[in-house]
Amino acid sequence: MLLPHLAQVLVEQVRIEGRKVLVVARTRDGTAVPCPDCGVPTRRVHSRYQRHLADAPLGGRSVAIELCVRRLFCDTAHCTRRTFAEQVADLTVRYGRRTIILAEIVQAIALALAGRAGARLAAVLHILISRTTLLSVVMATPDPMPTAPRVLGVDDFATRRGRKYGTVLVDLDSHRVLDLLPGREKAPLVAWLSAHPGIEVVCRDRAGAYAEAANAGAPQAQQVADAWHLWDNLAHAVERTAIAHRSCLTPPLADYPEPTPAAAPDPALNPDTGTEKWLVTRTRERHRAVQDLLARGWTISAIGRELGLARHTARRYAHCENPEALADRAIRTTRLDAYRPYLINRWNQGCTNASTLFREIQAQGYPGRTPQAVRRFLRPLRDTAKTAPEPPPKPQDLTNWITRHPGNLRVEEERLLGDVLSRCPELEAVRNHVHAFARMICDRTGTDLPAWISAVRAADLPHLHAFADGLERDQDAVTAGLTLPWSSGPVEGHVNRIKMLKRQMYGRASLPLLRKRVLLA
Repeated sequence: MLLPHLAQVLVEQVRIEGRKVLVVARTRDGTAVPCPDCGVPTRRVHSRYQRHLADAPLGGRSVAIELCVRRLFCDTAHCTRRTFAEQVADLTVRYGRRTIILAEIVQAIALALAGRAGARLAAVLHILISRTTLLSVVMATPDPMPTAPRVLGVDDFATRRGRKYGTVLVDLDSHRVLDLLPGREKAPLVAWLSAHPGIEVVCRDRAGAYAEAANAGAPQAQQVADAWHLWDNLAHAVERTAIAHRSCLTPPLADYPEPTPAAAPDPALNPDTGTEKWLVTRTRERHRAVQDLLARGWTISAIGRELGLARHTARRYAHCENPEALADRAIRTTRLDAYRPYLINRWNQGCTNASTLFREIQAQGYPGRTPQAVRRFLRPLRDTAKTAPEPPPKPQDLTNWITRHPGNLRVEEERLLGDVLSRCPELEAVRNHVHAFARMICDRTGTDLPAWISAVRAADLPHLHAFADGLERDQDAVTAGLTLPWSSGPVEGHVNRIKMLKRQMYGRASLPLLRKRVLLA
């Protein structure tokens, strides 16, 4: 707003026009303004003209300023400028259609949200601006001042995964992104390193192009192979070894128990809970109560009145000496009872599909129209049947268990890993080598690397041999990665941030625009 600039600006009128506040003002006469070229103040007026500026919103309304400014003569003889327009400090800039404070707000929105999302936020803030203009603001923002890094982190990122890549450069001292380069080839990185001498350490992954670029562009720098990438390469070698010994993951057939044949479920039990059916329980309790009263000399009629039973029901309970016969009568028969032996036999033969069994007994004359009764009959068989033997672990699971800290394994995972290693001495040797490599990373004892490589080559582990060959070709950088404290952790964090910015801009994430947002946001 104009309040901080009242010394230079005279407000003539303020009026509200719908959802807009219009401020009419002019610069004060008689004030000397320095020439932008020679700096000599002048008061001689050439002419006046109107400037239309957008300002920060106020009270939920957009603000527009109609500012009348002077054009002045520069009377200095040696100055090449004859006339110039006066600027209001901290309010206007040359050719600007927004005030400085509004330009800063728009720039912050553009860098944080870019196009569409930024335009939606600006509309909520009553700032009229399009998504294309916001992108233009981002591209027009100057780059930050370049710095001379001492420790440089290098990694690649995908602008279109599998097709198009770029290279991100990070100052590992300040954790700030220095630049984004097109592609992940050698040439762009060599040119950048040559233009920035003084780099002492280059932390990189295992890519050969980056190693060659560091040798060519910064031969004086110490190269450091990132420890996480070393561990990831080792994990891939372990997984290939596990795949090659897949047969050791499955236990012998003799270890699996023989399945127990299923028997017909007890009709007196509830198939859902396994408890006695309530009709059977009620029959036993009534028989016991009637027999107790009968032993105490009660008549049949008195027993019926006491227990709420009909006289003939009380007589039946009184004259029945075997309660199991009454319990059997309490079990209701169904149309499926005649087919139960057949269903049990087919279940033991391995047919456990209720729909298939229903169609088979329906062909034999079963009058039911839906397989629901068959499903209810098979439910207790499924619950009591022997569970199938657990599947063997996958090579990926085994790799995860071997490369994880032993103290972080669950009891079941430790048991399964022990079973596999007891059947496969090669995988047992792999685990020992992995633990030795992990100790080198944790203790930063890179000097033990030659002994570790020799121990790996003494074992019959071809996939670990290939990994060891790669370490030997890049031994100086690997030794530094296992010894020095530098890593690509900050670089990986910025790669994750680049992915977020790229997805936020959908298909508009060209490298120049993405670079601006990464460097400035």
